Amino acid sequence: MVAAGRAVVDPAAAARAAGPTAAGAAPLLRFDAVSIRLGGREILSPTSFEVRRGEFVCIVGASGCGKTTLLRTASALVAPTAGRVLRHGVPITQPAREIAFVFQDYGRALLPWRTVEGNVRLALEAAHVPAAEHAARAAEVLAKVGLAAHAQKFPLQLSGGMQQRVQIARCLAQQPELMLMDEPFGALDAMTRQGLQDELARLVRDDGLTVIFVTHDLEEAIYLGDRVVALQANPGPGRPSLARMIDVPIPRPRDQLTTREHPEFVRLRRELFTFIEEGHG
Repeated sequence: MVAAGRAVVDPAAAARAAGPTAAGAAPLLRFDAVSIRLGGREILSPTSFEVRRGEFVCIVGASGCGKTTLLRTASALVAPTAGRVLRHGVPITQPAREIAFVFQDYGRALLPWRTVEGNVRLALEAAHVPAAEHAARAAEVLAKVGLAAHAQKFPLQLSGGMQQRVQIARCLAQQPELMLMDEPFGALDAMTRQGLQDELARLVRDDGLTVIFVTHDLEEAIYLGDRVVALQANPGPGRPSLARMIDVPIPRPRDQLTTREHPEFVRLRRELFTFIEEGHG
């Protein structure tokens, strides 16, 4: 097991560092020496690590280091140049209902001509859920994200934070076991962002979800994550993409004020900030 704050510079060691899953079960997800080349340039050097069921893993790193591209390999939106991504030991080769993707641009992710309920029903239609079940399923997930009273509104009638909740509700309607989130709160104001962080933490706890969450916000990564995966840009010999795997041993539930004042939170923030700053050098 990786001790908090220890650097991991070898991909094979990174996989071992993820530690055993509960009761010795196989990991939910495994990145197995995944590398990606685009336009003749290596975006991601061979990267290996595991994600346990029920774990919240955040991915950070400088712009252009491959965070989003790595996330997309887990949903088959991007195929690795080499290596594999496995779910329950089976290579992922096509999108699956059990894997939901929350995009950063909620405005483009929602259909403006459909109501809030209609956008949630879209996931049920795609999953071929019987139409007779749509209303109850949509009402259930909208209640979970606090939008029950807004079911018949259209996206443009909602604030940015509420639109992002609709996208999350639509993903929850799939009943996924894994949720991939690409900077979902990046365009929101600070107060709305913190509120959605706490809502997401509650949903993860209540629904037993596994989450991989990409963010540029180091404090957000520490606040939400059980572990933080730090990637560095310009990989190559002696400079692997996966530079650090950091445990976040801060108790849950977490609080926006007291958690951010916790000595371990402050220490981890300093370590990650130094890492990102050095990566720009």
